[in-house]
Amino acid sequence: MFKKIIILGLGVAGLTLAISGCKTPALVTKTERNTLPASFNNSQDSTSSAKVRWKEFFTDPYLTALIDSALQNNQELNITMQEIEMSRNEIMARQGEYKPFVGIRGSAGVDKVGRYTNIGASEATTDIKPGRETPEPLPNFLGGLFATWEIDIWHKLRNAKDAAVHRYLASGEGRNFMVTNLIAEIATSYYELLALDNQLAIIHQNIDIQNNALRIVRLQKEATKVTELAVRRFEAQVLNTQSLQYNIQQRIIETENRINFLVGRYPQTVARSSQDFSNLVPETIHTGLPSQLLANRPDIRQAEQELAANKLDVQVAKARFYPSLGISAGLGYQAFNPLYLLKTPQSLLLSLAGDLTTPLVNKNAIKASYFNANAKQIQAVYNYERTLLNAYIEVANQMAKIGNLEKTYDTKSKEVQALTQSITISNNLFSSARADYMEVLLTQRDAIESRFDLVETKMQQMNAVVNIYRALGGGWN
Repeated sequence: MFKKIIILGLGVAGLTLAISGCKTPALVTKTERNTLPASFNNSQDSTSSAKVRWKEFFTDPYLTALIDSALQNNQELNITMQEIEMSRNEIMARQGEYKPFVGIRGSAGVDKVGRYTNIGASEATTDIKPGRETPEPLPNFLGGLFATWEIDIWHKLRNAKDAAVHRYLASGEGRNFMVTNLIAEIATSYYELLALDNQLAIIHQNIDIQNNALRIVRLQKEATKVTELAVRRFEAQVLNTQSLQYNIQQRIIETENRINFLVGRYPQTVARSSQDFSNLVPETIHTGLPSQLLANRPDIRQAEQELAANKLDVQVAKARFYPSLGISAGLGYQAFNPLYLLKTPQSLLLSLAGDLTTPLVNKNAIKASYFNANAKQIQAVYNYERTLLNAYIEVANQMAKIGNLEKTYDTKSKEVQALTQSITISNNLFSSARADYMEVLLTQRDAIESRFDLVETKMQQMNAVVNIYRALGGGWN
């Protein structure tokens, strides 16, 4: 009993000495800041459009059908789903590391040692049974259970498992962020397609107007009221507008195929309704409070989970400086002849051992791993703060853009109305020889440009609403 107490005391003293000798290097640490401004534009309204589901936010049935199809078939999104599955499997692997491992072992073989060795000399003078010498070579048959277990004294293995859990959660938030961006990209491409359809319709209308003006100019040339120069300038104007038509048609094809790629299908016509594009009214957006971005933005939540995982990685790296305790055990049968393999207790094999190890000399690799883990943690802090800052600025920019585009659209609408009226006036003045043909050409060019700009502004209005919905964190839930 006294001997056991001495051995136990020596073991505890040795463990204490090992721990005291495993001092960890000092680190420069950084704590994240997650404070945001109190409000957007001094508003205390906590209603956030991010809480609106995308099927309720987007009311165009053609657009919702495209989004629904993309969420099922988009290849990049499906690749991300497999990355999430790999993160889940990593948790399973980490869980297995701090639990006992039990296996079955079986082996068979022969062994011959030299006669002039201690084992060979002993076997040569030892009979297995009276009158029966030890076989040479000596067979060996073994079968049984074995177990190994590293005791997680410093929570090294458990922290590694918890870090894997945080990375799994981060991968899920990454998928949510991808969903948000995918929905926004499809919506902006869809509204661009509607705008191009309307611009193409404007071109067709202007080609008709310009052909009619060209017909009048030719009649006036025949009446010697204008020269051939006027006819050629009007013809050039018609050809220029027709070239714009082909350019718009190419952009329509490319935009359709961009949507087809996002939806995960080969090129085909995208179903849509473009007639009411000019009458679309942007959704009313409620920004809520900046603090709600912490819960609504998937990229912020992803950065938060990655930061938590990197903090645990530092603890895992720190634990490598401390002693590790392992236990191994075995239970089975071993004999030189299969006939004796199951004889008990003669062939019974039993082992139990503990193993305590600690690093003492040349710990550079452990130190480097520790410093790298801390550097990655500091990187994660900066990334988290950058993500917060970017989220707030995105919302602020889109809020300002929505307000300015609304004023721009009102101004452009008045400009289009004035130039549309001026086309009729300039044609009438030209017919009565009270205006030069250049005035007619310039008026037509300015009118088509202003109508193009009006459609472009409407598209930017719709896209700004989509972008602020994405910036607030809407679409994924």
